[in-house]
Amino acid sequence: MNRTSKGKLLWQLFSSMFYLSAFTFGGGYVIITLMKNKFVDKYHWLEETEMLDLTALAQSAPGAIAVNASILVGWRLAGLVGMVTAVIATVLPPLLVLSVISLFYAAFAANPYVNLVLAGMQAGVAAVIFDVVASLARDIFKTGDWLYILLMVLAFAASFYINVVYIILIAAAVGIAQGLILGKKEGKL
Repeated sequence: MNRTSKGKLLWQLFSSMFYLSAFTFGGGYVIITLMKNKFVDKYHWLEETEMLDLTALAQSAPGAIAVNASILVGWRLAGLVGMVTAVIATVLPPLLVLSVISLFYAAFAANPYVNLVLAGMQAGVAAVIFDVVASLARDIFKTGDWLYILLMVLAFAASFYINVVYIILIAAAVGIAQGLILGKKEGKL
């Protein structure tokens, strides 16, 4: 890749991540869907299964999901420079917004219109999160793999009673066990 095309890629990565971070409300689960729309569907930089894998890694690593996902996507697209570019673009909008809000916190906290806007945004965030869950569930059902479907249903049910850390560890153990079993069957282990 020459300097011009790498520069263009980095600029697209920066501007995309900056835009997504600046105009996405609701946290990492919301931005993941928008990243999929941008990087898989629009730019075709990543495959859908690859984005799902990156999402799983981002969710299982400590820290903010949006930042973790930007690290992984940036690294995948342009190595270390891409990772730094994506992280800066992801962190910059909230940093700027929170800096401005902190200056005017007293005025914002008491303003009933701001409270109404935030309440309305919660409804929009709930709809986007539901869309993420429905999209991921649809993809799992498309695989037709009963183990994945069962694991998804059990993880959902368990999330009401068990700490999510344990669910992630159990799902990871199931994935490792499945990989070992498949590896032995195919003679790779």
